[in-house]
Amino acid sequence: MSKRDFYEVLGVAKNATDEDLKKAYRRLAMKHHPDRNPGDADAEHAFKEAKQAYEVLSDANKRRAYDAHGHAAFEHGMGGGGQQGYADMGDIFGDIFGDIFGGGRAQRGPRRGSDLRYVMELELEEAVSGIEKQIEIPTLVECETCDGTGSEDRKVDTCKTCNGRGQVRMQRGIFSVQQPCPNCGGRGQTIAKPCKACHGEGRKQSRKILNVKIPAGVDSDDRIRLQGEGEAAPGGGVAGDLYVEVHVREHKIFQREGNDLYCEVPIRFSQAALGAELIVPTLQGEALVKVPAETQTGKVFRLRGKGVKSVRSHATGDLLCRVTVETPVNLTARQRELMQEFEATFEGEEGAKHSPKSSTFFDGVKSFLDRIIS
Repeated sequence: MSKRDFYEVLGVAKNATDEDLKKAYRRLAMKHHPDRNPGDADAEHAFKEAKQAYEVLSDANKRRAYDAHGHAAFEHGMGGGGQQGYADMGDIFGDIFGDIFGGGRAQRGPRRGSDLRYVMELELEEAVSGIEKQIEIPTLVECETCDGTGSEDRKVDTCKTCNGRGQVRMQRGIFSVQQPCPNCGGRGQTIAKPCKACHGEGRKQSRKILNVKIPAGVDSDDRIRLQGEGEAAPGGGVAGDLYVEVHVREHKIFQREGNDLYCEVPIRFSQAALGAELIVPTLQGEALVKVPAETQTGKVFRLRGKGVKSVRSHATGDLLCRVTVETPVNLTARQRELMQEFEATFEGEEGAKHSPKSSTFFDGVKSFLDRIIS
């Protein structure tokens, strides 16, 4: 079944203001909410439809996309009301009703501390072999004066207004509105004598020094979680976590793709023609590569097991060396003379067999031009 136009769903014009959208949505939500229409499938569908329409049109970016492309702008998971049902309506209703119908979001006891993110720059060699690094981060730590309680005498009382729940419920007509307790600020506890060092917060600003072990084989965008090393929670709650995000710097020689490494090896045209043995670098040291005679630019040589050992599967990748034939520069008079003598050997029909690709290419060009002219 095709979707209705979102403006039509809310009953507003396309130039409707945010206030017009909010009023229209409020009206439809109150009319069709499942709590007021138990067992009514049509009302439930109308409620979901209005919710999805408001979610898109109340967001400036989503609204522009919808105005330009319609419902197609949000196909394939591209935002705009993807979630079904109404279990998360606290997110949508927040600025209109404030956790209407109970919401189920009451927070008991002290809150959890915030998580922190730290970006660690690594060289390729460090990422491949693993390393331990010391980092320093600004954060909120537990107040030592009050042991994180926020109380000067370390005594906290259960809030008598919310009975420790941190939330109170108020009845507004048919709606039951849940909101943070005004007496304890949502903490569920009250403090008679706030700590002077942290002003009753139970935490204070500081800088934390940590030693972080980076396992061998990590790559850019890998994350390492350090549990409990995030911000301390207010009132002695559980501290958040620290996420160390790895970023591997660009290497001068190697490029990494998964567990494989790639490098470009320049060789002289004489080495490519006659063959040669080359010493190439690897992350484990040097390795020998035998280049056969008549090797062309772009030929790739695979050195098995010379790549990166995966941090997840422990499988080791390969090193792939791509040879590039380098044109000689700054020739001496003798070198130029030899090159001219060498070039002369390619003239005539016999010379074509030494450059099969060139001969084929120019023959094709000649045939193409002949067809055009004729």
